[in-house]
Amino acid sequence: MADDEDRRTTHFGFRDVPEAEKAGLVQGVFTRVARRYDIMNDLMSGGVHRLWKDAMMDWLAPRPGQRLLDVAGGTGDIAFRFLRRAPASTAVVLDMTPAMLEEGRRRAAARQLSDRLAWVAGDAMRLPFPDACFDAYTIAFGIRNVTRIDAALAEAFRVLRIGGRLMVLEFSRVANPALAWAYDRYSMNVIPAMGQVVAGDRESYRYLVESIRRFPDQERFAAMIRTAGFGQVAFRNLTFGVAALHSGWKL
Repeated sequence: MADDEDRRTTHFGFRDVPEAEKAGLVQGVFTRVARRYDIMNDLMSGGVHRLWKDAMMDWLAPRPGQRLLDVAGGTGDIAFRFLRRAPASTAVVLDMTPAMLEEGRRRAAARQLSDRLAWVAGDAMRLPFPDACFDAYTIAFGIRNVTRIDAALAEAFRVLRIGGRLMVLEFSRVANPALAWAYDRYSMNVIPAMGQVVAGDRESYRYLVESIRRFPDQERFAAMIRTAGFGQVAFRNLTFGVAALHSGWKL
């Protein structure tokens, strides 16, 4: 069995790598881009990622007193939005990359939100929390970087209370062929060049673009969420499917 696990491979962008190596490779990417991560998000999307995150909160509809787990949420964008909308709520931000968490802590202090936030270094596939302890689980632009998506979804289901909600924001598939062609050319050519100019790191942004191409489309990902045990699974396309929101409930 151990030999079989050692031989398992997964994708890192367009490369196949041993499963055991992917987490370290992904951590390296986000360590390198941490300081410029939010600036690059604004530049790459023309600021539209902020509207997508607001749409995520609109659909999630945070309520006072809820407890959120935001996975792969290093710089705090989702947690900050949640806390602003829900008085007396609290959030735990989990990320595998200490440099991203450090950036998030710095931003939280500037927004005077530190007393309602906890920051945890950890793995989405092995969450360091007991069963049924969160009201909501969010992950934005992070699940495609997880080595085994099914394991991360199973952990999300485990730590949510009955009636708790999963909400995933991730890049997805553009259905219109002409728009898909234009988006593909932009993302494969412009974004890595932008990463070189702004962050001094072409290869990390090449990986991030390639990882989008390897992620399941809207229907396939919705099926994975159902398989993990979630009910009332639904998705909404954002900007013609450049990104999508997926929702599921622990019933």
